[in-house]
Amino acid sequence: MSFQNPVFIPGPTNMPEFLRRACDMSTIDHRSPVFGNILNPCLSGVRKVLKSDSASIFIFPSSGTGGWETALSNTLSAGDGVLAARNGMFSHRWIDMCQRHGLNVTVVETPWGQGLPADRYEEILKADTNHDIKVVLATHNETATGVRSDIAAVRRALDAAGHPALLFVDGVSSIASMDFRMDEWGVDVAVTGSQKGFMLPAGLAIVGFSEKAMNAVETATLPRTYFDVRDMGKGYDANAFPYTPPVGLMNGLKLSLDVLLDEGLDNVFARHHRIAEGVRRAVDAWGLELCAVSPDLYSDTVTAVRTPEGFNATDIVTRAASEYDMAFGVGLGEVAGKVFRIGHLGSLTDAMMLSGLATAEMVMVDLGLDIKLGSGVAAAQEFYRHGSDKAAKAAA
Repeated sequence: MSFQNPVFIPGPTNMPEFLRRACDMSTIDHRSPVFGNILNPCLSGVRKVLKSDSASIFIFPSSGTGGWETALSNTLSAGDGVLAARNGMFSHRWIDMCQRHGLNVTVVETPWGQGLPADRYEEILKADTNHDIKVVLATHNETATGVRSDIAAVRRALDAAGHPALLFVDGVSSIASMDFRMDEWGVDVAVTGSQKGFMLPAGLAIVGFSEKAMNAVETATLPRTYFDVRDMGKGYDANAFPYTPPVGLMNGLKLSLDVLLDEGLDNVFARHHRIAEGVRRAVDAWGLELCAVSPDLYSDTVTAVRTPEGFNATDIVTRAASEYDMAFGVGLGEVAGKVFRIGHLGSLTDAMMLSGLATAEMVMVDLGLDIKLGSGVAAAQEFYRHGSDKAAKAAA
């Protein structure tokens, strides 16, 4: 596959050259004050991206999955109750992790393509009068289906039930790309990773803990060593890690945060929405449907496109890679072979997205789908272009 073409998978995302160079640095003494000049801006910058005034930020050498394990192992004890909905592959994997940790998971089976059922959460929490449920899990953006759920609604469900459970949110494919409000939504642990909206290689699990979550750390008894936030916090007090830190990745994160905050978070979110809307208009012009069942659920970081019944959607991804050197995402789990995914997050522009849409069109025509070459591209162009009042109003 050509390294000259952008990728359109929902992560890892395209990496700007200046961030790649920031990660490619000379060795430093990570126990010297020099490392603190990298570490501390990362912690304060992440807190700003999470829109929190007080969250404790922890950055581990891992992926987002390590962030999930950090959340669970630091706040829970064996047998504790967890409430979660399974509406996609990544919510499924978090549930699986809970079960492997000996937690008692109440699973709300939810059709893939739908969002989190906040009303059902409220019913279950109201019935839990003994408060056996200690944590509610919420996947903000289900990367497998292109569904964004309403985290504020989940918080309202907890509050309406008068339930003290902690709220944990998987924001791996949303944070730094779509609006996330840790304090306003009452999120107790937010989890993300370096390889999505932060435009870096995989390798950093980034988590934010509320004060309530930090209090739970002191009574939790699940085993943790590598992911112990207490050890990490003690390391931070000395401008260090409790073990060798990934200095290059941290230096890249420092610069990434500068770039995102300089652009302005609202502008970052608007850019992602604009690119995503162009993709959705292209899909409509192709006569295809999204996996997400309604517009209020549409993700601004990944679009899962349903193909006609009987057609193997994975063939689109395979042919795009083999014939056109371009990467799209395959369907996962229950939607494997039924959808292909177009990632549109991180370092991406309108023009880059048009190249992906054009390639997807060629592939679908190659494979015999009833798609007119140029139809989706034209629909996206009409939305992206700056020269018409209609386009300007639509983008506003």
